[in-house]
Amino acid sequence: MSYDSESSNQDSRSRRVRGRALVALAALAPTALAGWLVWQAMEGTAGHDDKPPQVLPLPSRTEQSARPGTGTPAVTGSPRPASPSAPPGGGSGTGTLAGKTVVIDPGHNPNNFRHTKEINEPVDIGTNKKECDTTGTETNDGYTEAEFTLDVSHRIRAILEKQGAKVVLTQDGDRTFGPCVDERARIGNRAKADAVVSVHADGVAQGQRGFHVILPAKVKGGGADTAPIVGPSRELGVRIAGKFVLDTGMNASNYVGDGTALDTRSDLGGLNLSTVPKVFIECGNMRDSRDSELLKSGAWHQKAAQGIADGITAFLGG
Repeated sequence: MSYDSESSNQDSRSRRVRGRALVALAALAPTALAGWLVWQAMEGTAGHDDKPPQVLPLPSRTEQSARPGTGTPAVTGSPRPASPSAPPGGGSGTGTLAGKTVVIDPGHNPNNFRHTKEINEPVDIGTNKKECDTTGTETNDGYTEAEFTLDVSHRIRAILEKQGAKVVLTQDGDRTFGPCVDERARIGNRAKADAVVSVHADGVAQGQRGFHVILPAKVKGGGADTAPIVGPSRELGVRIAGKFVLDTGMNASNYVGDGTALDTRSDLGGLNLSTVPKVFIECGNMRDSRDSELLKSGAWHQKAAQGIADGITAFLGG
C-alpha cells in the first residue's frame, strides 16, 4: 500500500536464519532482531512485555501517492495455481487446523481504479471517517499491488486449506470495487475468525526496503474497541514476522518500526473495527527496484505465502 491507502500511517539485513547460526549472527543488531523474531515465532511467548533488541534508528519514510495501474508485467517464476474456494463448513475437516477459521484480506481490488468515485466515499472507522478503499500502489513498470495481494492470498489459502482450516477471502477479484475497509472488518467478525491477515505491499521511495507487520493500537470510540484484540493480534503479528523472515529471507523494514518489523497503528479501519485477532502485513516496497523484483516473482510469492501461513499456523497452535 502507499501512504494514500488504508495503510497510510498517521501515527507513528536479515538473511534466512537457521538453527545454531542464530548464536553466531546475533552479534549484529539487525540479525539479532531476526533471531528474536524467529525465537518468538518458534518457541517464545508473545506477551506484552516481550521486547526486541534495540537497534539504531532508521530513516523516516517519505510519503508517496498511489496511482492506478497502467500495465501488468508478467509475474516470473512458477506461480502455484489458486485453490477453489473453501467448501461450505470449512476445509478438509482433518489436519492441524481442523475447526479453525482464517480470513485472508487481499488488499485493494484490481478494479478499484475504475471506480474512484465509489472508493473515495467516506466510511465510519469508529474513531472518524476515511475513504472506502484506495487503488493501492504498483511497481514502476505497472504491476499492481492488488494483483500481488490476490495472488499471494490464493497461495495462503491453498496452504491453510491443506491443513484443514476454513479459509475465507474478503474479495477474490469478483467485485466491481472494494470491499470498503469497514466491510472488510465485518467479514472477519461475522466469520468469528480465529485469525485475520490483510495482505499488502508498500509504495514508498527507492531505497526504503523490507517488510513490516502492522498491529492494532488500543482504540476506543464510536464503533471501535480494540482492547480485547490488542494482545492476541500482537502475538499473531510476531509469529508471522518470525516465520516471514525464515521463509523469505526478507529484511525487516528500514523505514518504519525502528528495525523491529512491527508497527502499531490507530488509524486503520480494518483494525479498529475488528473484534477478532487481526494484523496487516506490508510484504515489501513495490517502488524499490530490489524489492519489486521479489514482489513480481511467482516463486517469491510462494515463499511469502508460506511465511504468512506458517505464522498463522504457529499462532493457532497447529
